[in-house]
Amino acid sequence: MVQQMNEASPPSTPGKLKPEKPHHIHRFRIHSSHSRLTLFTSLFLAFILLIFLFTFTSPPPPTTAPRRVLGDSWGGSQWERLVSKSARRNSASGHTVLVTGAAGFVGAHVSLALKRRGDGVLGIDNFNRYYDPNLKQARKKLLERAGVFVVDGDINDGRLLKKLFDVVPFTHVMHLAAQAGVRYAMQNPGSYVHSNIAGFVNLLEACKSANPQPAVVWASSSSVYGLNSKVPFSEKDRTDQPASLYAATKKAGEEIAHSYNHIYGLSITALRFFTVYGPWGRPDMAYFFFTKDILKGKVITVYESPDGGSVARDFTYIDDVVKGCLGALDTAKKSTGSGGKKKGSAQFRVFNLGNTAPVPVSELVAILEKLLKVKAKKKILPMPRNGDVKFTHANISLAHRDLGYIPTTDLETGLKKFVKWYLEFYSTGFYKKGSW
Repeated sequence: MVQQMNEASPPSTPGKLKPEKPHHIHRFRIHSSHSRLTLFTSLFLAFILLIFLFTFTSPPPPTTAPRRVLGDSWGGSQWERLVSKSARRNSASGHTVLVTGAAGFVGAHVSLALKRRGDGVLGIDNFNRYYDPNLKQARKKLLERAGVFVVDGDINDGRLLKKLFDVVPFTHVMHLAAQAGVRYAMQNPGSYVHSNIAGFVNLLEACKSANPQPAVVWASSSSVYGLNSKVPFSEKDRTDQPASLYAATKKAGEEIAHSYNHIYGLSITALRFFTVYGPWGRPDMAYFFFTKDILKGKVITVYESPDGGSVARDFTYIDDVVKGCLGALDTAKKSTGSGGKKKGSAQFRVFNLGNTAPVPVSELVAILEKLLKVKAKKKILPMPRNGDVKFTHANISLAHRDLGYIPTTDLETGLKKFVKWYLEFYSTGFYKKGSW
């Protein structure tokens, strides 16, 4: 009604009534405006789509520990000869072992111990930059001198692993490759999923498809106990409350390992390491960077628990851990599958490898001050919520019974050996022959 009245009314100003323009002209203008709006909207949506595609298909920005793409940096007759020679054992009763993470702290020590007793050993390591790669290269040179060849490769490279198993009939795999560290998970969570879950699955796929299937021994972690408050930590205690992403990926690894054991007949042993330390150690560990900072006169941060109590760790010397690793290899039963098919139930085990003697971090600092003959500049702060736990304490009765595991090195003795190595290594900028 109102619209009709407006259309019939004369103009508000006097004068000649202007004739109305044809209705089809209004429709044309409306249609043109609508077309332009549709065009602009489409262009805008296309622009947004291009930004979306560019953002989510471009490589992620580099992190402090980038993963390298190795491509086809392996293979060839000369490479195969190096692989075969390194994996050749000196006796018919010896093992032929693939050690992943061989240029790492525990990996280098285990590889040397295996080679020295006559086992065939082949290493693999991706030499990532989580910590100083020069230290990893120095470990690699140490291994080369002992006759251990370390393949520069990633366990996520399925073709590489298949090639290694085609060249060498491994009897055992010692899986020590992993993204380590509790706090770094808050900066680069993807690296933990990539290495500790995807990489582990890829390795297990290679193992279950191999013929013969190797027995697998791998490094889990005491961190799987998480918020468990029952001490000492026993293998039967609950492990469903991880305090960090690192712990969660190690716990996931244990469940994944159980699945491959159950479905494919892989013999699998998980070793839960408790704060391993010693010569050639990891620079991200407290005893290592405390030593560096004390010598440089820098302030070190010592954390205390929220209730003001001491933070304590079950520090375990590297030689003791190596004995546990070799014991696990020597007692591992054969896998029961063949070519990916299970033929019977297979061995599945979990062991704590600790020193069963927790020491407060404040005491660790006091021992380092004594050995370095330098007074530390300390700053005491409450422990942050970064995934660390107040204490760790291993019950090792199961490892003692089944592996003959008996740790013999107390913290002061172990730190004395570490400090000696540290001063020799960093006084030259490289390792000395025979310094270890």
